[in-house]
Amino acid sequence: MHNQAVVRERYLRDAVPTRLGGLAANLRRIHAFARQDTGHEVVAGLIDESKHFIEWTAREAPLDTAAELVVLQVQLARWQGRWPEIWSDGPQRAEVGEQARVWSDRVLQLSGLLAVS
Repeated sequence: MHNQAVVRERYLRDAVPTRLGGLAANLRRIHAFARQDTGHEVVAGLIDESKHFIEWTAREAPLDTAAELVVLQVQLARWQGRWPEIWSDGPQRAEVGEQARVWSDRVLQLSGLLAVS
């Protein structure tokens, strides 16, 4: 994240559902990049940014949503700590990509944005 203070200020302008939608989009990007051989640094940045998005959102989210976000944040930290190893192992990278897709779907569901018509 280039300028964390600027990103944080911008991110916090949105309502919690919109923030969760942004987090879901980041997770979907991780899924997409995991299917390629390029983008190692981009994904590392998305993981870090997503951890911040959770930090900035969980305290304002409903308790059950916040609890799920904390579980996701721990998962992201695990990926981050092993990212070079994960990236260099195609099957492991694919598994992380699939997990990111599942999390993206779940976070989008938690956002309530799918129910808006």
